[in-house]
Amino acid sequence: MMRVARLLAFALALGTAPAFAEWEFAATGYWNQIRDGDSYASGIFIAKREALHLEARANYEALHAQSFFAGWTLSAGKEEGLSLEITPIIGGATGDVRGPIAGFEATLAKGRFDFYVEAEYVRGRESREGSYTYAWSELGFRPVEALRLGLVGQRTRAYGGDREFQRGGFAQYTLGKATAGIYWFNPGTGDQVVVASIGVAF
Repeated sequence: MMRVARLLAFALALGTAPAFAEWEFAATGYWNQIRDGDSYASGIFIAKREALHLEARANYEALHAQSFFAGWTLSAGKEEGLSLEITPIIGGATGDVRGPIAGFEATLAKGRFDFYVEAEYVRGRESREGSYTYAWSELGFRPVEALRLGLVGQRTRAYGGDREFQRGGFAQYTLGKATAGIYWFNPGTGDQVVVASIGVAF
């Protein structure tokens, strides 16, 4: 999923979102198509004001789970050279997954290449077995400005059978304020998952 913070940053860089707006927003919806399983929708919404980062997720940690975060974005480097952006976040989950959450989101970019990672640790309220570390990472390359291709990996309990870590490839295309993406996890196996996404920055 080009995660929503990346979508927002890219739209601003293209000049498709108001660079001087007090608040900046981005939202992405996902359809998770699970082989031999129950497919479902999920979503992420982000609001940013300068370094302040607010985020809400639905069906991310699990189906029928909602999570909410606040964070602060730190940046280093130059746009034309190696640049780093990291956002520590803290929040909580409710629904089928409950407990406090701590994590971070980070992007390292240089030229046409970028690496994105987000990770969170959920401390289960009911028992230690309910605690879990979720992660999503992307290694991307832009052959042209609007097209992004690469490798994706994730650690999740939401789907994937007994696989502790899932990997695959992705493709994304940006047109104006919108970005569409497709992700294919565990290709060639019985645990294949295809995730389609559509996001918008405004």
